[in-house]
Amino acid sequence: MYKKISSPLNSLVKQLLKLQDKARERKKTGLFVIEGLRELSLAIAGGYQVETVLFVPEIIDSGQVLKIAHTASIRIIEITQEVYQKLAYRNSTEGIIGVVKTKNHYLKQLKISGKAPLVLVAEAPEKPGNIGALLRTADAAGVDAVFIANPKTDLYNPNIIRSSVGCVFTNQIAMGSSTEILSYLKEKNIAIFCAVLKEGAKVYHTQDFTKATAIVVGTEATGLSDEWFQNDTQSIIIPMRGKIDSMNVSVASGILIFEAIRQRNTMN
Repeated sequence: MYKKISSPLNSLVKQLLKLQDKARERKKTGLFVIEGLRELSLAIAGGYQVETVLFVPEIIDSGQVLKIAHTASIRIIEITQEVYQKLAYRNSTEGIIGVVKTKNHYLKQLKISGKAPLVLVAEAPEKPGNIGALLRTADAAGVDAVFIANPKTDLYNPNIIRSSVGCVFTNQIAMGSSTEILSYLKEKNIAIFCAVLKEGAKVYHTQDFTKATAIVVGTEATGLSDEWFQNDTQSIIIPMRGKIDSMNVSVASGILIFEAIRQRNTMN
């Protein structure tokens, strides 16, 4: 038999609400909350350690839960629909929630293999929706790694997990200062292409992305810091034909990354 929780005032329920709402609580405990079967499955496949799985038997079959919680060390708790509605962060009815240990994302832990890696660097992204979309784009392209420079938002923010549809677990992610990441890229002989809106930038598709390449993007509001321009291989630009001079950072990243993929596919 599973342990059961029927009261929304249960101490564990209160703790999970704190984990969802407060980055400080996630940092202090080293835990975060995942909602949804796909996201939880991707986290497990990505090597994340699940501590607890909570499920609603009227919504999800216990057999599916047991497939997810296949190790004896995972605590399984049955909850009522009332408790689930209290915990559910999004408007879903999947009936499963996981409590998972966070990972460290140090540069020194990053493992990039191959002679011509393709990586995405995002400096100081702040909006969870944009970060999630960047991670989805990176997963779709199969990039070797995603670097987040000068991070401003907790990676395990529920909105990032939701907007990335679990791609926060499928990408190899490293975080650090712009200085640290620049140093890493130079040490690995990875060419640095900074997306900008300024004179001297070359149209993106005229550049060679078939060698070891880092595509670097900044925020729509402030762009990249000068440190990147002082150290890049080449500044690149996406020509605009409309009235505005910029586009969403995840859209721009997709254009640039898939141009690199196109070039590499042409070479094969």
